[in-house]
Amino acid sequence: MRRRGRFDDVVSRQLDLFERDHGDLIAECERAERAYDRAGREDAEERYGEYAELVESGTDILASLRSTFRSTLDEEAGEEYEAAFNRAVARRLPRFALEIEDA
Repeated sequence: MRRRGRFDDVVSRQLDLFERDHGDLIAECERAERAYDRAGREDAEERYGEYAELVESGTDILASLRSTFRSTLDEEAGEEYEAAFNRAVARRLPRFALEIEDA
């Protein structure tokens, strides 16, 4: 059984809020990914670009949310929180996880 970290609850609530407030963006990402998957060779690059832009927007929003909360913590706690946030994004919103650590 996995031990809960001290930031698990706050991160879970933050991701709940993101999903609620940005559900349209998440749905747009899903539609764009499906369009890319169905695209022929001549359209695939453009469809992927559209998908990547949407994912980047979501990643930026998540990174801003993370950064804002982290700024309220001391350095050590901030590092622990950021790692917990990034792990939670990878589990719960994997399409946004690829770039979250660099954002």
